[in-house]
Amino acid sequence: MEKYEIVEKDIGLGKFAVVTLMRHKHTKDLVAVKYIPRDTTIDERVAREIINHRSLRHPNIIGFKEVALTPTHLAIVMEYAAGGELFNQVCKGKIGEDNARYFFQQLISGVSYCHEMEICHRDLKLENALLDGSPTNRLKICDFGYSKSYLLHSRPHSMIGTPAYIAPEILSGKDYDGKLADVWSCGVMLYTMLVGALPFEDKEDTQNLQKTVKRVMAVQYKFPNEVCVSEEGKDLISRIFVANPAMRLTMKEIKSHPWFLKNLPKELREGAQNIYYNEQNTNSPLQSIEEIMNIINEAITTPAKGLVEK
Repeated sequence: MEKYEIVEKDIGLGKFAVVTLMRHKHTKDLVAVKYIPRDTTIDERVAREIINHRSLRHPNIIGFKEVALTPTHLAIVMEYAAGGELFNQVCKGKIGEDNARYFFQQLISGVSYCHEMEICHRDLKLENALLDGSPTNRLKICDFGYSKSYLLHSRPHSMIGTPAYIAPEILSGKDYDGKLADVWSCGVMLYTMLVGALPFEDKEDTQNLQKTVKRVMAVQYKFPNEVCVSEEGKDLISRIFVANPAMRLTMKEIKSHPWFLKNLPKELREGAQNIYYNEQNTNSPLQSIEEIMNIINEAITTPAKGLVEK
C-alpha cells in the first residue's frame, strides 16, 4: 500500500470493515480502500465478495482495482464515488419522478449486467448505490459482500440482506432465485426514491422488524395521497411487488416497460450497451484470481503483526 497516501480516514464504516479515502502518489487518482482486520473476519464470504466484484466491469458498478495486505489488514482498493450514497440524496427530500427514473435506469443497467455475468447481489439498497459526483451524477452499485455467483456457488438459500429490502421468498427460508430477489429490492429502492419512505415499514413504528416482515410477506404497501406518482410508475412497482417470484417482472420486462423507457439516456439504449460497458474495461489489467486468493489465504493464515497503523 506504499503507493497510496491517506486523504481522509473512516469515510465509511461497516460491521467488519472501515473505508479510507486515499490518493495514488503517482497518478493522483482518488481511491476508496476497504480495510478488513486480519482475523476470523476474513472467510469464504470475503473471498467471494472480492472474486465476484473483480469480475464486474461496468460504468454503473464501483470499479475494483486490487487487493493488498498491510501488517494488520486486508485492503480492497476500489473506485471512489465522490457523490456519496443515494440514500443521503433521498433523506434530503423527495427527489422527483424524473430523477428517480434516471437513477433507476442506471441501477437496472448495473444489476442487469451482474445477472448476465451470473451474479446476484442480494443486498441492493439505497446505501449500496453511490453517486460519482460528476455533472451527470452517475450511479455506482457497491458492496458485493452478500453476492453469489451461479457459476461458482450454490443456489441462494440464506436469509440475508436488509429486512426492509428483501423479497418474501427469502423470508420463507427456502431456496430462491437471487436474480428475482434482486428485482424486488430494486423495486423497494424505486418506491423509496419516489415516496421518500420505505414501502413496508410502519412510519409510526420503524424499529418494529416483525411488523415490517409481516407487511413484506403480505405485500402490504400503498402510495400516500400527498405523493404524486404517475400511473405508469405505480404500474411498474405493482408488477415488481409480486409475492410469487415466477410472476414478478424480469429485468428484461422492466427494461421494456413504458415508464422505464421514458427519457432513457442514449448510452443505455439497445445497441449502445457495448460501448457503455467498454468504458469500464479500458483500465489496466486486473490481478489474477490466483494472486488474489494467495493474498486472501495469507491474510487468513498469518496473524496480524501487532497493532500497526494501517
